[in-house]
Amino acid sequence: MAKRTSLLKLLGVGFGIAVTIGGTIGTGILRKPGPIAQQLGDPTLIIAVWLLVGVYALVGSLSVIELGTMLPKAGAWYVYARRAFGDYVGFVIGISSWLGSISAMAFGASVMSEYIGLLVPSLAGSLKPVAIGILALFVGFHWIGVGVASRAQEIMSFFKAVGLLLFVIACFVFTPESANVAGPVSVQPLAQQGVWVGLLAALQAVFYTYDGWHTAAYFAEEDVNPNKNLPRSMISGVLLIIGIYLLVNLALLYVLPIEQLASSKLPAADAIQLLFGPGSAQVVTFLLMISIMGIINAQIMFNPRVIFAMARDGLFFRAIASVNAGGTPGLAMILTAAMSVLMILTNTYAKLSDIATFFFVTCYAAGFASLIRLRKTEPDLPRPVKAWGYPFSTWTLLVVSILFLVGAVFGDPTGSMYALLFVALSYPVYRLIRQ
Repeated sequence: MAKRTSLLKLLGVGFGIAVTIGGTIGTGILRKPGPIAQQLGDPTLIIAVWLLVGVYALVGSLSVIELGTMLPKAGAWYVYARRAFGDYVGFVIGISSWLGSISAMAFGASVMSEYIGLLVPSLAGSLKPVAIGILALFVGFHWIGVGVASRAQEIMSFFKAVGLLLFVIACFVFTPESANVAGPVSVQPLAQQGVWVGLLAALQAVFYTYDGWHTAAYFAEEDVNPNKNLPRSMISGVLLIIGIYLLVNLALLYVLPIEQLASSKLPAADAIQLLFGPGSAQVVTFLLMISIMGIINAQIMFNPRVIFAMARDGLFFRAIASVNAGGTPGLAMILTAAMSVLMILTNTYAKLSDIATFFFVTCYAAGFASLIRLRKTEPDLPRPVKAWGYPFSTWTLLVVSILFLVGAVFGDPTGSMYALLFVALSYPVYRLIRQ
């Protein structure tokens, strides 16, 4: 029998919203507010940074909607970059997207194993096997098919959003009887540590937390009606994410003094413990586990589709371009999970996670540049939905993305060196695969 290389058209708006939320909201919103408060030191600036990146994601989604409805194929950034700039650029963007998400998936599984170790102390000494077991379970589950996996994504995203909203309500309804002062804490405002240093560090953290706003575009090929469903999915999903992120930050700032927030590694748990006493922080641990499950579920769905699409175009190993009876690109999923397991075993995911934002924003920049180029080179391509505010909006996003990348190089020269080294090594690898 011929190898099957076609994905199934099964998905709709509900899944698109769910995978946008599930692919974006992870542990970041419950862990990053502390370091961001330390870097900025001012509640107004904190909210402004979260809102600013949210607007970037929202306007960016309008450009991606044009690309996704114009080229409704699995792979998102890879597909757009290859169409606009050719095979090699497509290869670099596809591998960048894939590696960044592999490291994020390995990081998510490792963090989830740590929380399982907190809830089940007997497993605390076996965190790596637990993390690998988590990925193995997801692979087995997704092998069943896209229908089951998509419904699971909808359920997990729903509980994740409800859990975070309940957390926000609890923070505003239940007032702590006394402040939990943990001793003097040094908050470094922007004026003391340098405006650009603190702001860039905060922006990098928030960018990483927002990554995933484009996830629905990876499934345009499997959408029953991408021209109508993709705009609804992406815009609704991004607006919900912005709302949830702002509400959670406002709730944390309402409950925790800025000094305590700045010193906290897990502010949400500290807020709940302050409101309801010792032991209640386990509720946040459970919420974190649901969040991580949702984001791993999304990652193990969308990330294999990148190398699946590349293999189908002859830019990756041909055997990867196969789809099982349930509509899952099975070999691509197994290879993706295996790479995450390798990172867990070698502890390399932590370093890659540090530079993942560089990879992600590179993909964003390539996507916006692809839209600009395709408007010029292929003006007659059907465009069911056009980017709002083009060309100003897309050019602004491209410039902002490039400036962010330049700032990241100066702000983290070591991490950026690894990312640039990858780009340098990509061409011989590309030539090897093309042979």
